[in-house]
Amino acid sequence: MSSLNYKHLHYFWTVAKAGGVARASENLHLTPQTVSGQLSLFEDVLGYKLFTRVGRRLELSDAGRVLLGYADEIFTLGEELEGVMRDPMESRMPKFKVGVSDAVPKSIAYRLLEPAVRLPEPPCIVCREGKLAGLLADLAVHRLDLVIADSPIPPTVSIKGFSHLLGESDMTFFATAQLARKHKGAFPHCLEGAPMLLPGEDAAVRPRLMQWFEKQRIHPRIVGEFDDGALVKAFGQVGIGMFVAPSVIAEEVRLQCGVVVIGHTGAVTEQFYAISVERRLSHSAVVAISSGARQELFRQRTRRKHDSRQ
Repeated sequence: MSSLNYKHLHYFWTVAKAGGVARASENLHLTPQTVSGQLSLFEDVLGYKLFTRVGRRLELSDAGRVLLGYADEIFTLGEELEGVMRDPMESRMPKFKVGVSDAVPKSIAYRLLEPAVRLPEPPCIVCREGKLAGLLADLAVHRLDLVIADSPIPPTVSIKGFSHLLGESDMTFFATAQLARKHKGAFPHCLEGAPMLLPGEDAAVRPRLMQWFEKQRIHPRIVGEFDDGALVKAFGQVGIGMFVAPSVIAEEVRLQCGVVVIGHTGAVTEQFYAISVERRLSHSAVVAISSGARQELFRQRTRRKHDSRQ
């Protein structure tokens, strides 16, 4: 392949995004026959099949998924360039690309990122949510400037990066008032047999909770497991089960979800990390995030740990 035909690449990208030739042809203002023909020619030049047909649907092949990743970057940058040419002033605002692990509560992610917005010359924050492994892969090739996660880089992931602890929080248990009345008694024994909504298996706090239940000899009835913390709260606020959240956002959770606090434990903590490719934090936005976390969001937890050492 002597050179890449970007028109063919654009046809492929449009088909992949639209989910089929018919819809893509409408977006491109071309006939389906033209789009199909150009796509076949592109596959012949590349020497790979980019789609496989499953019934009436087109699904990306392995080669198609690789190509789509690059096409996304190429055409996203192209759209940014068009915007900059329309308004050159826009180019003066640098972008700060952050990946947020889906195990991190959204309200905590916002409160961690908020100090970067308060900078004298704030960047344009581009936030992407996803699984930690995928975000770390993007960090390694500099598609992201920072990853916020609930755990350091796993030992099974072979990327060069550094995990910076931002802080940690105790955990608080919540329930609707009606559900709380059904399970009276002193905490934590009131959790015995109670319906419980748990974080998903990817959440770092999950095994700590299970170990704590075992140590307390408490056996809640697991009625749901969720990767998305917002979905846990949605189920919890209608009384499906009790749920747990970091104590640093306990008041926010109580007010937003209309629930009551069952109790809290310092024996189980959730930690939050800023993961970067630099050992020493130097990016102004990252420094603001780190300072804000220690001096504001997790300040009370830090004080309690300090006091306990006296």
